[in-house]
Amino acid sequence: MPAGGCFCGKVRLQYDGDAQVKALCHCADCKKITGSTYSTNIVVPGSGFSITSGKPKMVPTQADSGKTISSAICADCGSTMYREGETFGDSKVIKAGTLDDASGLESAKPDIELYAPQRVSWVAKVEGAKQLKGMPGSEEV
Repeated sequence: MPAGGCFCGKVRLQYDGDAQVKALCHCADCKKITGSTYSTNIVVPGSGFSITSGKPKMVPTQADSGKTISSAICADCGSTMYREGETFGDSKVIKAGTLDDASGLESAKPDIELYAPQRVSWVAKVEGAKQLKGMPGSEEV
């Protein structure tokens, strides 16, 4: 069962089952919460997801759609571990870099890239990944 957690180790998570989708996101929010040019995400069913220790602080924000999306962060070290919201149903959007096993990043090769038009010019698109204008369900670019 894949597991991971925040930088300081106070909040731990795990999930069971296969990823529903693997995605890079180039939106402004993901750039802010990762401190990088995009986020690498594994979307998993909420039914197989659990927090095994600690309690993340939920930080809500309004997405482009007008719906609320919440980031689960460690109140001590500030790591964003996952996101959740109405757009995702009961699924959790795990930040792949929080997983303990380094092979988790290797196996997180994305199926899709979200907000592809917002990708910085010096980052190449992922070969074979569907390029979307926004969130899943938006038009391809």
